Amino acid sequence: MSIVEVRPITADEAKEYLRVLPYVNGFPQEEPEPSAWYAGQAAWPPQVPASEADLERHAAGVQVDWFRPQAAFVDGKLAGGSAIVSVELTVPGGRQVALGGVTSTAVLPTYRRRGLLRQIMSAMLADCRERGEFLAGLSASEGIIYGRYGFAPATFQHRWEVQRADAAFRTDFTDPGTLDLIDGAAAAEVWPVLHEQVRAERVGEISPLPGKWTGLASGGLPADGSGPAHHLVHRDARGVVDGAAIFRLPWSPDAAQAGVLQVEAFESLKFDAYRALWGLLLDFDLTKRVVAARRPVDEPLRWMLTNPRALKLKLTRDNLWLRILDVPAALEARTYATTDTLVLEVDSGRWLLDAGPDGASCTATDRPADLTLSVNELGSLYLGGVRAGELAYSNRITAYTPNALSRLDALLRPDRAPHNAVGF
Repeated sequence: MSIVEVRPITADEAKEYLRVLPYVNGFPQEEPEPSAWYAGQAAWPPQVPASEADLERHAAGVQVDWFRPQAAFVDGKLAGGSAIVSVELTVPGGRQVALGGVTSTAVLPTYRRRGLLRQIMSAMLADCRERGEFLAGLSASEGIIYGRYGFAPATFQHRWEVQRADAAFRTDFTDPGTLDLIDGAAAAEVWPVLHEQVRAERVGEISPLPGKWTGLASGGLPADGSGPAHHLVHRDARGVVDGAAIFRLPWSPDAAQAGVLQVEAFESLKFDAYRALWGLLLDFDLTKRVVAARRPVDEPLRWMLTNPRALKLKLTRDNLWLRILDVPAALEARTYATTDTLVLEVDSGRWLLDAGPDGASCTATDRPADLTLSVNELGSLYLGGVRAGELAYSNRITAYTPNALSRLDALLRPDRAPHNAVGF
């Protein structure tokens, strides 16, 4: 019988750990379909195995305090691994709480179906609990894997497109600020400041990993031929940046794909910035179509166009999956839209949630439950992006008292749909 050991890696094992990961060994790391977070038309490109120089560079990157790898060894050989990154998540009410972000997960093909991933995940979630992280999260490369570990989709992204000829706005607009095209070095200074302001207000947003924006300064061409990145910023009347976009203008030999402007990133703090940035991007000279990725499901732009149908939804995908590790801590960390008291039975625990706009208390109780659900459903509901009614109609939540579902929805629903443009 094989001997399996799951533990953190040592510095000397960093390269061996990396060799099990798809972006190093060249195996697929994403479903072979275009994604809602990608503005291009190609599917996930083939992977190229890392060189020895790449391994040296990657090995230094995993030996940092915010990256917490775990590996599975079978008879002494490293056969699978994953890691937790330390990030923050903005929850309803504006609090930014610690989130254990699951990343860099893989098991070598020759060691699959042995329960290694389950053991790795168990070790990582135990590490999160020990550190006081009551939430874990991930972005799933395959939708069927992570529900078995208690994770469930909590935020979603759209990719949409608009034909330039159809992009007429309902009302005229005079911009009190200015638009500027800047270089990558300037953009690398703008984006960290802008994102910090955005994530302070947006439920579901995540803090960026160290070095997130440094690549903007160096530029570079993506493998799919999308062309160089262009950086657009909006400044308010005082000259302060309150919005920015990153877009590309790829060349294509196919006339059907020519003249496309791809919006890779877009953030704004105010209506003026939002309207001015889209006003230019949707009417850029010598283009015919705009494709935007990583967009929130409640995009305001649709309602600003003369023809709302001009904004055509092309792809929807789940983005952040959440795992609630400590039910009372998680429910007490956020605020609620209304005031109410409900008893929730979550797996084997029963909790009295006394909630309101100023916060909540969540304590163990033996009172009869108003609703029964698992930790998976609670993960989807937690940020308010999924309705309890949807899950109940799918036979995933059971309500015992009148109006319990609508009361829970009323409590949890934020003003805007949760969204995270930054991942890990």
